[in-house]
Formats: sequence, C-alpha cells, structure tokens
Amino acid sequence: MARMDLRVRLLGRLLGRLSISSMDEERLRRAQQQRIGHNPVTDLLLGGVARGVRLTDSTARGEVGPVPVRTYRPEHADGGPLPLVVNYHGGGWTLGNLDSADWLCSNVAATVGAVVVSVDYRLAPGHRWPAAAEDCYAALVDVVGRAGEFGADPARVAVMGDSAGGNLAAVVSLMSRDRSGPRIAHQGLVYPSVDLTMSAPSIDENASAPILTKADCLAFRDHYLGGQDPRHPHASPLFAEDLTGLPAALVQVAEHDPIRDDGTRYAAALQRAGVPVRLTEYVGMPHGFLAFPRLCRSAPQALAELCTEQARVLAAHD
Repeated sequence: MARMDLRVRLLGRLLGRLSISSMDEERLRRAQQQRIGHNPVTDLLLGGVARGVRLTDSTARGEVGPVPVRTYRPEHADGGPLPLVVNYHGGGWTLGNLDSADWLCSNVAATVGAVVVSVDYRLAPGHRWPAAAEDCYAALVDVVGRAGEFGADPARVAVMGDSAGGNLAAVVSLMSRDRSGPRIAHQGLVYPSVDLTMSAPSIDENASAPILTKADCLAFRDHYLGGQDPRHPHASPLFAEDLTGLPAALVQVAEHDPIRDDGTRYAAALQRAGVPVRLTEYVGMPHGFLAFPRLCRSAPQALAELCTEQARVLAAHD
C-alpha cells in the first residue's frame, strides 16, 4: 500500500481524539449540536465556499416533518433551468450537518453548472434507521417536484454523498426505482458504506487507519441500526437482490479506508447488473479525504472526476 502523507497521518492523530467509539451519550449529543461555520482556520482545513455561488437555506419535506436543506446556485448562470444535484452529507448517520458539505456542494454547483440541494436528515441514535433514508427520499421527491422554485430541471437529476451520505445516495436510488419516484440520471458515491454487516476484508486490513477505524465503523453502525437487520437493502444496498435499472454511478474509494471494499464490491455488483459504472481508487488516501481538500492531495482530483462524470451524464439527458 502507498504511504500516506505526513500531514494526513498527523490529521488522523488529531481526529483520533474525537473518535465516535469513545463517546458516551452526553458527549455525542454535544457533538451533534456543534456547528462548524466558516472562518479562516476552518476554511484552511475544510475548504470554504466556492466563489460565485449563492447559498440559500430553506426546508424540504421529510418523512415526518420538514428537514433543513441548503441550495447552491451559480450566480452567473443563464436564465434557463440548470441540472439538479441532491447531496447527502456524511457523518456515520450520527454526526455531520449542512456546513460540512459546503466546499463539496458549492464546487459542484460552480463546476458542473448545476443547482445543488444538500439535505440535512434526522440523526441516530435519536432517530434510528430507516429515519435518515426515508427523510432523504422524501426530500428528493419534494425537491424534484419543486424544481422550478430552485431554478432546476426536474428531468436532469443526480444524487451524491460521501461515506454515510454515499450509502444514502445509493439507498435513495433504489427507493426511487422501486417506488416509481424521480428518475435519477447519476449517483456519485464517494467512499460509500454499503455493507453494514462490516464483512469486507478491508475492515480488518485498515482497522487502525486514520480518520476512520474499525471501532468507529462498528459504533456508527450500531448507533444507526440499533440492532436491526444490517442486510436490509435500504440499510446495505449491496444486498439488494436486483440492481438493474439503477442510475449510472461513479464510485470513489480510498486505499487506507476500512470500508474501501464496500465501494469496490458495490461497483462490481452494479456492473454485473448492467449499470454503467466508473470506479476509482485513490492511493495513499484515508477515508474522508475529500472533506479535507487543503490537506489531502487527491481531493482536487476526486472533485474534478466527480464533476466531470456528473456533467457528462446530465448533459446526455438534456
């Protein structure tokens, strides 16, 4: 395996102190209430909002009530409707919020020339599976149904997400196919977690990796499922009996990631089902590297690949 950069290893040591596996319920509640915001320090680490993109906060329909959403629109876009990309943030279904996706979503909006709507779903353990998945699907249906309000084209829709958000993007794609929901043209799955049995060989191979460890994976999974069936396809899309007819996919995985094999196995399963797939493994990278664009050298390349694939597929549906 390729050696990780020193700065990535140092970042891993720093974040190791914030491991989900060491949090009691009170500390977890405090972590869920924290907001990242933007300042020179956080933007240096996490990346700021791309220039020329306008942000608007509103709500969309969730399963049981409104959920917050943030819209990113290029300021200098022409008057016509733009492609629509719906994003689901990462954080192990337990952490994360809209702020954590600002760099990714604003850059996709600017580069693809799309309206990006990021969804803030209910978090575990207060709201266990399938709350997050059902919120994400309900929000997709609502946002696509109101695409005109966002200046977006309901006929050109993509979904994307990183880590747990990649899981949710894959699950929403399944739901939309099976429930005759919005037609999705592309799914961008960034180091997705798609096997909650945690049976992938990479789980043990990278058990002590920086950013995300095996213990973290198990803690996130247990908070989310609360003992429910990890093989249900709306929890683990890898176990869906039928993957035919799903949207074209980009699957990005990281070499030093406990759930690396989730992505590679899902890409192979999609290919066997006849779904167009591009799979890329970023060598020397840990889980979550796209969330640290100033520290992880492969983040700009991964962003460029994601935007290129989205633009290509969405243009074909014009």
